[in-house]
Amino acid sequence: MKKVILDLAVTLDGFIEGTNGEIDWCIMDDDMDFPGFLTTIDTIFYGRISYDAWGNFRPEGEVAEGDIQFWNSIHAHKKYVFSSQKRDDDRATFISSNVAEQVAQIKQQDGKDIWLYGGASLIQSFIEWNLVDRYRIAVHPIVLGSGKPLFANLKQRLQLNLVTTNVFRSGVVQLIYEPASR
Repeated sequence: MKKVILDLAVTLDGFIEGTNGEIDWCIMDDDMDFPGFLTTIDTIFYGRISYDAWGNFRPEGEVAEGDIQFWNSIHAHKKYVFSSQKRDDDRATFISSNVAEQVAQIKQQDGKDIWLYGGASLIQSFIEWNLVDRYRIAVHPIVLGSGKPLFANLKQRLQLNLVTTNVFRSGVVQLIYEPASR
C-alpha cells in the first residue's frame, strides 16, 4: 500500500513560512538528495492555495537547466488538490468531499508513495484524520519569530516514533518519524 509522506521544511521555531508567506529561508543542498525523494513518489497532494502557487510553477528568466529539470520532475507526478472549490483542470484531480475515503482509495492503487505537499490547513486535516504515514521534517537553522506554524490547532497529541535523522552540510537536520499507533 502507498504511504502518505509529509515532507516539509520548518524553521527551528516551528514555522513553515514567514508572516507574509515567505519561504526564502529554505535551503536545498545537494546532499539532501531531494531528487532522490521524488523518485520514491508518484503522486502529490496539494491544498488549493499551495496548488495555485506551486502546482504548475515554472521558473522565469535566466534559469539553470537543473532548475528546469527539477520542476519538470515535480510536475510529472499525478496531482490531487483538496479544495471546497470544484475546478476543471487537466493537470490535477480536485477532491472536495469524502477526503479520508478518497485518500484510502488512492493509497490502495498500485505505484509509489504520495507526497503531502501542503498547505498548512490540509496538513492539519490529514494529521487530525490520521492520514499521514511518515513525517519527513527538515529543520532549518533559522528562527523567524513569527509566521505560519506547522502544528497549529491540533485537537489531540501526536505520538511519533523516530525512524532516522539526517544531518546536512548546511546545518539542516531532517527528522523522519512514523505515527506510534501503527
